Amino acid sequence: MKHVLAFAIALFFALPAAAQEAVEPEEELPLLSPEGVELNQFLWVSRPIIVFADSPNDPRYIEQMRLLREDPRPLLERDVVVLTDTTPQARSNLRLELRPRGFSLVIISKDGLTRIRKPLPFDVREISRSIDKMPIRQQEIRDMKNEPGAG
Repeated sequence: MKHVLAFAIALFFALPAAAQEAVEPEEELPLLSPEGVELNQFLWVSRPIIVFADSPNDPRYIEQMRLLREDPRPLLERDVVVLTDTTPQARSNLRLELRPRGFSLVIISKDGLTRIRKPLPFDVREISRSIDKMPIRQQEIRDMKNEPGAG
């Protein structure tokens, strides 16, 4: 009986450790710096979200990045890639092309058009809903429904 009890206790403490190892790490949203990035490299492949700020210490920038990291899954499902630019002095291609003032969140569609500009942080739910209203995303949703085995 002692052996059974010892085995049960050992198993009880071993299972949580095994379960922790089996848990897959959450996927992370791709974060890119603006150096050498051209928006046309994402054409028809990804939806760039660009987060601009005049400093990485801007509270709006910090809040936006927290919101994006909180639940990246919906953005990954929508082929989002995040670019951040917190150094206006560097005059990156993205800054020259999009001309932000202070904090700015810019969402570009897969066809390369600037769809949304926000001067305040936007949560993942709002971003996802905005993307889902875009024509290309609407077509992707229709295509997913028509795939064999969908439904």
